[in-house]
Amino acid sequence: MNKLLLTLALLLSLNTLAELRATGDLGVVIEREAGAALIINTTTHKQLAKIDKLGDLSHASVVFSRDQRYAYIFGRDGGLSKIDLLQDKLDKRIIQAGNSIGGAISQDGKLIAVSNYTPGGVKVFSSDTLELVADIPADYGDDKRSKVVGLVDAPGQRFVFSLFDAGEIWVLDMKNPQKPALEKFKNIGKEPYDALISPEGHYYIAGLFGEGGLALLDLWNTEAGVKRILPDYVKQEEKLPVYKMPHLEGWAVAGDHIFVPAIGKHEVLVIDKQNWKLLKAIPVLGQPVFVMARPDARQIWVNFAMPDNNNVQIIDAKDFSITKTLTPGKALLHMEFTPRGEQVWLALRDDNQLVVYDTETLQEVTRLPAQHPNGIFFSARAHKTGL
Repeated sequence: MNKLLLTLALLLSLNTLAELRATGDLGVVIEREAGAALIINTTTHKQLAKIDKLGDLSHASVVFSRDQRYAYIFGRDGGLSKIDLLQDKLDKRIIQAGNSIGGAISQDGKLIAVSNYTPGGVKVFSSDTLELVADIPADYGDDKRSKVVGLVDAPGQRFVFSLFDAGEIWVLDMKNPQKPALEKFKNIGKEPYDALISPEGHYYIAGLFGEGGLALLDLWNTEAGVKRILPDYVKQEEKLPVYKMPHLEGWAVAGDHIFVPAIGKHEVLVIDKQNWKLLKAIPVLGQPVFVMARPDARQIWVNFAMPDNNNVQIIDAKDFSITKTLTPGKALLHMEFTPRGEQVWLALRDDNQLVVYDTETLQEVTRLPAQHPNGIFFSARAHKTGL
């Protein structure tokens, strides 16, 4: 009898061990039309689960809890979904607005902020329960409310975002969740459409759609206000039609240089971070959308708006030369590097595939099926500012 009990205990123990799953090599792939999310293993290149009924994911983004167990998905329909990556299930889902554009997780991992178009503003929720903590309407002028874009987390338990209609940047301090504090910067430029924060959390940079240039806020010295950089680079009459807005959270910061997609032009701009001046304009195949640095910052990968969105180009960050043009497949919408950059995953929406490349040899490693994928997000983002 004792031997039987020991055998059963051993079998139960082995079964429990077999079900253990580490979170460091997990990721989420958004299936656009299906309104679903795939949980994937980035090391074994396998799909582990599919979570359905997540609403409108046509412009979805994802952040991760600091323990990498949960993924928070922001849907275009105002949905906020909390996914359990260990139990392969939807933990909780709420509809918090009418039209949402993205979100961020706080420095301590306890707060989730969502930026909204309708109604314009930012809502902050508990990452544990998804209960509302703060509601910040983006009011300006005479009873007007602005769309909110470019929402990022910042050190000091802050969130930073831009008001598209108002031409403002706001810094939201959530150290005391019961008393949120706002710092507002007005007249920063016309129609800020997206923004990034530098990896160490020092600078917030908003791109301007309504006029030339960028708006720069030094988060270590907010008393100095917003500085305009590259105001005269693109003249209005020089712009081409814009087929897809660049995503500035995909900008590349590599050492002393920032690589920026030029709006309406077939160029990647290189900005000197020491003086915020234009160092070089690199001609590329089409209108760049994402301009992303490999984690070691040696390579810059660029994808494009239609009609050139079947291609990706690789720029050498050392001499700014284009080293390779790849044509992985139809409608390359998103890219994501593995944490140390040995591989990159690409979403091919119209081929219903994910393709993985070795970033050293630039050879294809494998392909995985996915229904109209439009976003790839790895759990390593949990430990990066602004992602």
